[in-house]
Amino acid sequence: MEKLIITAAISGAEVTKEHNPNVPYTVDEIVREAKSAYDAGASIIHLHVRNDDGKPTQDRERYRQCIDAIKKQCKDVIVQPSTGGAVGMSSEERLQPVDLKPEMATLDCGTCNFGGDEIFINTENMIKEFGQKMIDLGVKPEVEVFDKGMVDTAIRMNKKGFIKSPMHFDFVLGVNGGMSATPRDVVYMVESIPTGSTFTVAGIGRHQFPMATLAILMGGHVRVGFEDNLNIEKGVLAKSNGELVEKVVRIAKELGREIATPEEARKILNL
Repeated sequence: MEKLIITAAISGAEVTKEHNPNVPYTVDEIVREAKSAYDAGASIIHLHVRNDDGKPTQDRERYRQCIDAIKKQCKDVIVQPSTGGAVGMSSEERLQPVDLKPEMATLDCGTCNFGGDEIFINTENMIKEFGQKMIDLGVKPEVEVFDKGMVDTAIRMNKKGFIKSPMHFDFVLGVNGGMSATPRDVVYMVESIPTGSTFTVAGIGRHQFPMATLAILMGGHVRVGFEDNLNIEKGVLAKSNGELVEKVVRIAKELGREIATPEEARKILNL
């Protein structure tokens, strides 16, 4: 079984310091959390950025500042900007970090109800636009999917030439409006992706570590971090993203999976 790639989603766009005081907003805080995750074993930093007051932004220059600062502390880490941004942002806003030509960026392959009146919109034309821009700039997409229909959309976009093979999927499970986070769901999603694809599993909230364990056993990869889960165990806030990564490393070692370095992750993902 190949080595385990750990992605740390260190900040997200929705969680705040009111939820956990260690959620990063400023450039220095972003770097602190990225380094804690990297030192613990993460080879990919999935990055949303904020203004200093915590408001989410997709501003190109804010991303540039954060990526440059992270790279000074974690020289070989893979930084993967989000093109999801936050609910209500335009395509133009969301695509800004791709202009920086990162090695990877996320590509969401469907629209999802996030609860209440919040709708995370990704039309077919938007997916084509995002996919083509990533091809043009040499950015590998992490195909982010919340249900089986989004996998099918990604496969269709691949056949039409808007997403290159081999594809790398991120199954985000347990989110409002998406698939639940059960072993049945993970098996179904894994069996639905094309041969030669790789996959990461991100479980939301209390599902984070059960889904991580299942992904490790199935030969997939794992995403953890404050974006998806703020607790190290029930009722106990995590002190850092690094603490969440450390827990995955312990589980992986118990199950016989070695942890991939950033360079090994690049080879596994064909970067």
